[in-house]
Amino acid sequence: MTPEERPAQIERTDSPPASRLGFWSAVLATAFSIAYDVGQLAEWFGLLGSAGGPENSSTPLGLVVLLTPSLFLGSAFLLLLVSVHQLAAPERKVWSHAAVAFATAYTVLISINYFVQLTLVAPRMARGRIQGIEPFLFVPFDSFLYAVDILGYSFMSVATLLLARVFTGGGLDRVARWFLTANGLLLPFIALQMYFHPLIWVASLWAVTFPGSTWTLAIIFRRTAARGALNAARRAPPT
Repeated sequence: MTPEERPAQIERTDSPPASRLGFWSAVLATAFSIAYDVGQLAEWFGLLGSAGGPENSSTPLGLVVLLTPSLFLGSAFLLLLVSVHQLAAPERKVWSHAAVAFATAYTVLISINYFVQLTLVAPRMARGRIQGIEPFLFVPFDSFLYAVDILGYSFMSVATLLLARVFTGGGLDRVARWFLTANGLLLPFIALQMYFHPLIWVASLWAVTFPGSTWTLAIIFRRTAARGALNAARRAPPT
């Protein structure tokens, strides 16, 4: 079979470190995204001390609940994409490499933002001392760092749209491709919500498309690791 005829998807080769890293980073990305989803619902229902809804700013408690899993999500997502790149078929590595580049930009932007919120803004808000840090307040649709945040998640959407090009097979590969593509297609609804706030309701489909993507990738990596272990056992010399 020529390279042109071979299905261009994650290679089912033996690479235990990449498979293990890919599996655990996918599991963690799923867990952190679901934790954020639950926190966001609680925030919008006014259970974390804010006035509720997407237009109102969070309390210090809300910032901690929402942004702690979001901070760790950035690193988990980046490691997941690096793992996919390591196992991608050679003719598809240009897509996975490009996805890693955009994922890196996403991780840097949101990590700076959320670390500032958790270590500077939230403690000062809790003490009622926001004088001098007004430019760093995270005000939905009306602040510098909210704009940085949606830029970061726009880059994440681009990364998943590119990563979808790695998976061209059937079965789980098709499911991963659909979830990743759906997450990527949220790009305009994320990027343009500063201009038209109701776009956030479409962008909130991220709560389904993103964990759906990462959990599917976790299953793929799990099966890849199991196949690698089986092949290693077959190659082991008899005792």
